[in-house]
Amino acid sequence: MRLLITRPKEDAEALMATLGERGIETVVAPMMTVSDVAGPDPDLTGVQALLITSTNGIRAFARRVPDRDIAVCAVGDASARAARAAGFTDVKSASGDVEALTALVIAERNPVNGALLHIAGTHVAGDLQSALGVAGFEIRRQILYEARAIDALNPEMKEALESGAIDGVLLFSPRTAGLFAELVTDAGLSETCRDLIAYCLSPAVAEKAQSLGWRDVVVATEPSQEALLRALGA
Repeated sequence: MRLLITRPKEDAEALMATLGERGIETVVAPMMTVSDVAGPDPDLTGVQALLITSTNGIRAFARRVPDRDIAVCAVGDASARAARAAGFTDVKSASGDVEALTALVIAERNPVNGALLHIAGTHVAGDLQSALGVAGFEIRRQILYEARAIDALNPEMKEALESGAIDGVLLFSPRTAGLFAELVTDAGLSETCRDLIAYCLSPAVAEKAQSLGWRDVVVATEPSQEALLRALGA
């Protein structure tokens, strides 16, 4: 099996290594580039915990703030691992999506203990702020990074599609799936997907990918990288 990885470079490299251990070959062609956003460092005054909805968020925070004692509530296992790798020790994973993170925070945190700081990118998915606000939490949001979409398929991706050198595409977010479908169509390569399987992290991702006529669309049983990897063998 040979798969196309569409994740940003740092996440793609880690995933490539994981898949390589399973004997799966990969082509890495990120759909987005990630960069830090200029601005003031996060103010942790009165903050009881961080809300992390991506690995990019915790990495951007760690580059700006030396404090590793603050608690971290992460949306999924990948972002929780990134937090621990950066030196944070009080880390809880919701092992799911924004709804799962909301449930985790309500179960583990008390609004009277302080605000929650959501480390975000310029593009925010889900309405974490409203959901937790209803539960009485004060949510502060600080944008520390930008995930900028590419404007055309890169040569590696075009070659992989045109040559039939891949068996499937890994899609981890609705934004990435929608962008992939748009750029493949713009390049006149949508027909190449009829021989490929789209491996999608969630139903929301699959919905964005559906405009392409895939051979099959496989959706992880839960929105985690581990579940998506299990789906590869299904």
